[in-house]
Amino acid sequence: MTAHEPDALPEDDDLADYDVNGRMCIVTRESGSPDELIRFVAAPDGTVVADLKRELPGRGCWVKFDRSLVDRAVAKKLFARALKTDVKAADDLGASVDRLLAAQLMQMMNMARKAGQFVSGSAKVDAAVRSGAALAVFHSTGAADDGVRKIDQARKAWHLGMETEEEIPSFRLFSESEMEGLMGQNAFIHAAVLAGQAGEGVVKRAKMLEQYRIGGQSRAAGGAGRQKQ
Repeated sequence: MTAHEPDALPEDDDLADYDVNGRMCIVTRESGSPDELIRFVAAPDGTVVADLKRELPGRGCWVKFDRSLVDRAVAKKLFARALKTDVKAADDLGASVDRLLAAQLMQMMNMARKAGQFVSGSAKVDAAVRSGAALAVFHSTGAADDGVRKIDQARKAWHLGMETEEEIPSFRLFSESEMEGLMGQNAFIHAAVLAGQAGEGVVKRAKMLEQYRIGGQSRAAGGAGRQKQ
């Protein structure tokens, strides 16, 4: 990737239709596409806020989808320099972005459930995986290893039997208590998202949250390893 000076960006750089190299992480100084970066803007009260939907007006700056890089940008006071204004980035900005991404994922899960594209319970998840209906599976971080292993075996069996390029992705992003707080009675231990627009939205947001927490690319396809909270 090619690095560019932030000062070279036009005033409304990130809302304009121009070459992708115009968007650059203010920490790593590497360019990337909007899907690889989080946009931040200055709020009217002088604080820095994440613009996850990339629709807020005004000058913006970008940080790669990596919690450690957001924390570093706060510590080094890079937002004020990039936004060219006296803004204050809260010490917990990295954590607040995590909460926003988690809330978006939970909302999409509820939409998928209402659309009939989300099932929970080990038996239903196993059946969805073995039939090829599952786009991805989810486990609570406290799920028993035996239950996770059985579903992993189903994922591997489908992958080998159908000779797919990758196994069905698997995520462990939330504890049961976290899900109960956000989803109420819809909290689960094992779940699967099925094909459909809402289901695809769930997978996209799960990968975003996982990538933000672990840095770099999502490792969901590799298994259901516990994720750092």
